[in-house]
Parts: sequence; structure tokens; C-alpha cells
Amino acid sequence: MKGRKDMPIIVNVDVMLAKRKMSSGELAEKIGITPANLSILKNNKAKAIRFSTLEKICEVLNCKPGDILDYEK
Repeated sequence: MKGRKDMPIIVNVDVMLAKRKMSSGELAEKIGITPANLSILKNNKAKAIRFSTLEKICEVLNCKPGDILDYEK
């Protein structure tokens, strides 16, 4: 069984944050999650993400899920 570290889904929120010149804290506040939970997501330690959270991230960062999610074997 693969551990979370070996999951092939990569979250690239930092890339979009940099493009939008937004801080992690600002994004966390705007999407309604704690900075700690956003950090878990950004560091690819999350087991899952709710579609509602993904939708809010995309709305705030004006992007598509494919802009922040990647797949690497």
C-alpha cells in the first residue's frame, strides 16, 4: 500500500498563489479553511480534498482544477 508521500496526485497551489500574488493566509481566509489545513494540502500530505474546497480555491484563484492538480507516477 502506498503512503501519502507516494501518492501520484500533486497539489500545486503555491504556483497559482505566486501567479495571483496572494498569500497562503489570505487564500485560507477566503476559502474558509485554517492555514494549517491549507498547509497540509499544499505540502501534499492530505488524503483527500472536498470538491467544495477545490471549487472555492478555483473561484478565488480564478483557475481550473487542472491548474493546481497534477498527476505523476
